[in-house]
Amino acid sequence: MSMEEGETTGVVKRFLFVNRKAPYGTIYALEALEVVLITAAFDQDVSLAFLDDGVYQLLKTADPTGIGMKNFAPTYRALDDYDITKLFVERESLEERGLPEDNFVVPVTVISRAEMADMMAAQDVVLSF
Repeated sequence: MSMEEGETTGVVKRFLFVNRKAPYGTIYALEALEVVLITAAFDQDVSLAFLDDGVYQLLKTADPTGIGMKNFAPTYRALDDYDITKLFVERESLEERGLPEDNFVVPVTVISRAEMADMMAAQDVVLSF
């Protein structure tokens, strides 16, 4: 049986996008967000993980005007429009940077490094930015 044009296989894969880079100074954070939205538009199961310097991407208090950049953190609010609600932040990354667990532009789940590793292992596709 062949697929007709426009049909999909109906297979949903679990995608985890791992954000490890600071939000400004490189294109990684913004590019990751773009790929996340594209993937979600194809009705895939999308989760985001923020660890290392990636935890800075979601901070309410981010203010990049001093470096001449626009704060794109509020763009993460659009994730809900794409039914992307699984956002995870690594507790140890926050602790290592002296950041609180409640200063994010969108709701997140803070999990341990071990829980993050387990979650990564359970995914079909893991993309790191």
